[in-house]
Amino acid sequence: MNHVSAVIITYNEERNILRCLDSLLPVADDIVVVDSYSTDKTPQIVESKGVRIVQHPFEGHIEQKNRAITQAKHPFVLSLDADEALDKDLQQAILEVKKSGNADGYYLNRLTNYCGTWIWHGNWYPDPKLRLWDSRKGKWGGVNPHDTFIMEKDSKISQLSGHLLHYSFSTFAEHRQQIHHFADIASRAAFERGKRSSPFHILLSPTVRFLKGYLLKRGFLDGKAGWQIALWSAYAKYLKYRNLQRLWHANRAA
Repeated sequence: MNHVSAVIITYNEERNILRCLDSLLPVADDIVVVDSYSTDKTPQIVESKGVRIVQHPFEGHIEQKNRAITQAKHPFVLSLDADEALDKDLQQAILEVKKSGNADGYYLNRLTNYCGTWIWHGNWYPDPKLRLWDSRKGKWGGVNPHDTFIMEKDSKISQLSGHLLHYSFSTFAEHRQQIHHFADIASRAAFERGKRSSPFHILLSPTVRFLKGYLLKRGFLDGKAGWQIALWSAYAKYLKYRNLQRLWHANRAA
């Protein structure tokens, strides 16, 4: 690997995009932003940094990220969300990989900032993400909105030091809003795949999620933020399966 293209998808990310781009400029040989016709200053900020921007209607997280890969100039791609940034250690690790790396893909450990607090425990840490890879050996898959890059079975995958900094939510209200939005997307995707809901999913799955994150993975060590994350994570599970059950009831009644 000698050259790396960085790709980002955006929609109304004026609050985050500059930080993301500034962290990529020291390591990427090519940066492209695939924007979904933002109505804020996102396009102007991107252009002010001399970065390419391509407009394309949003068709889903997976579809948009696969679209972004087609805009990269180099086969090795570093994929970030607009609310993410590379820390100094990760920047250095990527530069070293560009010189002598021999893997097909690399995991980056993501560290999340939640309402001003860095989260070091619970379900959110460590949060390894496969974000640097040979795009000829895989593609984005999974179930919207929870996309994941899937590599060919014979691919060699390694781990990089440093952190991918994730600036998630500034307020609890933002988190709640996204939970409702993502639960709706996830339940519809599950319904389309024929997946069913049950009392177990609606009641027990959220409980297990809470206990795993808050107790087993020591989310309590992150204080109020750890409690809030565990609670909202359980609530997200509940919403997903409740919405899925309602979709099946509506389908039977139709």
